[in-house]
Amino acid sequence: MPAAAVQPPVTSSLLNEGVQRREVWAWAMYDFANSGYTTVVLTAVFNAYFVGVVAANANWATLAWTAALGVSNALVMLLMPGLGAFADLHAAKKRLLALATVGCVAATAVLALAGPGDLWLATLAIVVSNFCYAVGESLIAAFLPELARPQAIGTVSGWGWSYGYFGGMLTLGLSLAWVLSAQARGQGAAEFVPATMLITAGVYLLAALPTFALLRERARPLRTAEVGWTAPLARLVRTWRQARELKDFAWLLACCASYQAGIAVVIALAAVYAEQVLGFRQSQTMLLVFLVNIASAVGAFGFGYGQDKLGHRRALAVALLGWIVMVLLAYAAATPPLFWAAAVIAGLCMGSTQSAARAMVGLLAPPARRAEFFALWTFAVRLSAVIGPVSYGFVTWASGGNHRLAILATGVFFVGGLLLLAPIDMKRGCRAAELA
Repeated sequence: MPAAAVQPPVTSSLLNEGVQRREVWAWAMYDFANSGYTTVVLTAVFNAYFVGVVAANANWATLAWTAALGVSNALVMLLMPGLGAFADLHAAKKRLLALATVGCVAATAVLALAGPGDLWLATLAIVVSNFCYAVGESLIAAFLPELARPQAIGTVSGWGWSYGYFGGMLTLGLSLAWVLSAQARGQGAAEFVPATMLITAGVYLLAALPTFALLRERARPLRTAEVGWTAPLARLVRTWRQARELKDFAWLLACCASYQAGIAVVIALAAVYAEQVLGFRQSQTMLLVFLVNIASAVGAFGFGYGQDKLGHRRALAVALLGWIVMVLLAYAAATPPLFWAAAVIAGLCMGSTQSAARAMVGLLAPPARRAEFFALWTFAVRLSAVIGPVSYGFVTWASGGNHRLAILATGVFFVGGLLLLAPIDMKRGCRAAELA
């Protein structure tokens, strides 16, 4: 799907005053742009390439991959809340977003240089690219409440996520075409994977251009007596304290940290699981992820509209139940068909949970400090991205490579998310956010 001026299926009644439909499209184009990174680098191609080629299928290879992601996500946890505070204080969301985009694109291109044995180069490029991706994801999400009316925030969030999955499919489709042609010429992964990294970096850069051309920075620098580099830190300390007082937002952070750990496993290790347990080839894995993206687009789009009517909390609960079913099917899968069914369910739930969570954060965050509170959400998500994949890596390492046991253990994160969702009261949380 090219980055053409396709207008979003939203009406002016869903948008805040002064927001044009083309601006919502430009905002969603960033989802379109960065989805290729997660789809190709983290989910479909480079993760399995890292384990099988860069690390030569060593018994520590999966743990090394998850550790690299863990280091990257730990850096996000340490730095993103301060960056969010800085963005609010100086009305700098768009400027920081530009820096994060350039960083992710450049580091993704560097992955093309990683061949057999280039462990440190691949690890460094993954740490930097994933860090910059996470920063960009948090900053673009903070624009959502500026664009959509409160009663339509789920609809607009869902539309953006679904559009993003089409971007992921475009990048994956171009990469798959290259892989199939390379395999037909008799080339191996060490020869064709580097080109897919360049494709991913190129699509990311080009598709993000409308965002920077059309999306407005509506925030204004906050007037405060705090000045200098310590000002964002001082605001951050207050934000942490305030987040604890906003009980429903705090429960949401805990809920997200739990279930996102399971999602992080699926994103980072689905291709590894498919190849190690079911013997999928690279092209089969890419087709599988392509199907997951189609299902994710349907889930995000459908739940985006449905959650505003059904209720965000209830919609998220349904999606978490679906994740539990997915884990059980993946664990039981002895042949590809059942695993494909699990993948479709994962896709539907992926789009649904991501859309619902972003909308809920937008509603429960104080209006004047959205970048900071979205940064706290990013902190929770990245904490889970450390815990989930690293725990999977340790289970496979401790069990002698038992990926089935590791995927079954992943189900605990979704059960935990469902339990932590129960205390959240959206009406109470929205009132508290308005008064904060």
